[in-house]
Amino acid sequence: MTATLAEQAAMARALELAATPGVPHGPNPRVGCVLLAADGREVAEGFHRGAGSPHAEVDALRNAGGDARGATAVVTLEPCNHTSPRSGPCAEALLAAGVRRVVFAQADTNPVARGGAATLAAAGVEIEGGLLSDEARALNRAWTFAVEHGRPFVTWKFATTLDGRSAAADGTSRWVSSPAARRDTHRLRSECDVMMVGTGTVVVDDPVLTVRDELDQPLPRQPLRVVVGERELPADRRVLDDAAETLHLRTRDPHEVLARLAERDRQHVFLEGGPTLAAAFLGADLVDEVVAYVAPMLLGDGLSAVGSLGVDTIAAAHHLHVDDVTVLRGHSLEAAEDTNVRLTMTPRRA
Repeated sequence: MTATLAEQAAMARALELAATPGVPHGPNPRVGCVLLAADGREVAEGFHRGAGSPHAEVDALRNAGGDARGATAVVTLEPCNHTSPRSGPCAEALLAAGVRRVVFAQADTNPVARGGAATLAAAGVEIEGGLLSDEARALNRAWTFAVEHGRPFVTWKFATTLDGRSAAADGTSRWVSSPAARRDTHRLRSECDVMMVGTGTVVVDDPVLTVRDELDQPLPRQPLRVVVGERELPADRRVLDDAAETLHLRTRDPHEVLARLAERDRQHVFLEGGPTLAAAFLGADLVDEVVAYVAPMLLGDGLSAVGSLGVDTIAAAHHLHVDDVTVLRGHSLEAAEDTNVRLTMTPRRA
């Protein structure tokens, strides 16, 4: 049996619910659920609001009350099959409510939670999976990647001039990126649960590494600030303040860094470190996305955006696939310093 038109529309709505603004991108996946009556009429809807809140199915069932019996549950992620300290299995909740059919988008590959569809099918519930699965995976791309690869998704962000310089010869770098680019960077930071730099960046630039809104005010939910490197940090560095949690990982091994963060259930790293840290992650093939803000200026000399990659011939260059090109302009359309081009790219892997 294939999904009905009503179920397709309900799945599109469930995806909208899952993407409700303000819902955190981790550590739990964002999930939406719509309950349909036998005639295709919507009975209730719900979504997961983050760790500690009811799962989307439970939220929808509570909103439906007795009308859930005999309904079809349309949900963006396969119902979970495990008991956590905060909630029971969604598969069991659907069975207890008398749901007769479940349509889900993305299969749950989390070894802790998967198996809900099999449990439901064994109890006689009609099951259909895969409806708008690509859209569901895209909605939770970092969570999906982390579950399937056992490590966080890594976005490397940097700002550069047209000739590939991130700072002038005297070390000054303000402002290679425009105000519009900096606002955009904070938007991207807010989608991650780790902000990462190296010890060199902390010592030289003293960044605060927080996420701020358009009024330059810190958001209530802040990513973990991670500093990588063996060097001691001066006690007066702003990254050591109480604006957000900070972790100093005294290692130079990118694999160890991501393993330590996976142990903390972190799923999306926003790498903003200098050229040395960027080269280490690129050399280890641990960069999954590149976001570059290119300024319309030339320096000629200065600090390169990335350190040595061991490339001595053009044939050995690191190639990237360009996914998106966006021109970011501020309030002054004529001012070159208020314009950047954002390139979003994916490294090409063998």
